[in-house]
Amino acid sequence: MKLLFICTHNRCRSILCEAIANQRSVDVPQAASAGSSPVEVLHPLTLRYLSERGYDTAGLTPKSWETLEIFEPDRVVTVCDTAAGESCPLWMSHIQITHWGLTDPSRAEGDEHAVRAAFMSVIDLIEAKVDEWVLEAAGSSASMMSC
Repeated sequence: MKLLFICTHNRCRSILCEAIANQRSVDVPQAASAGSSPVEVLHPLTLRYLSERGYDTAGLTPKSWETLEIFEPDRVVTVCDTAAGESCPLWMSHIQITHWGLTDPSRAEGDEHAVRAAFMSVIDLIEAKVDEWVLEAAGSSASMMSC
């Protein structure tokens, strides 16, 4: 299964999803992320907290969803409220679109401990959802093999 995570600026939540989904399991799922209006640089705390949790951050960059048509995702997941309301490009019209309403940890206020807690909470949610999908995909493969 190929997943495309969409967030308007592709600088935090969608990047977290891409890294976690790609590294949480072997081959399932394959993930990418993009935005409708991507920024030039990732949020630095995104990279910091991914690294802290043991995820490789090499190669993570903001991208436009227009550059990922050739990726041919099976499912698109919007992860912010703004992206959920946007019109997707025509090439996505036949793809299943799911919405996760993830809080933006890059907007967390407070001291360093509070900001870290916000990032870790979102990372925990993403890991749980990715684990669910991996189990779902494994179950689908097993049932297909037993037929």
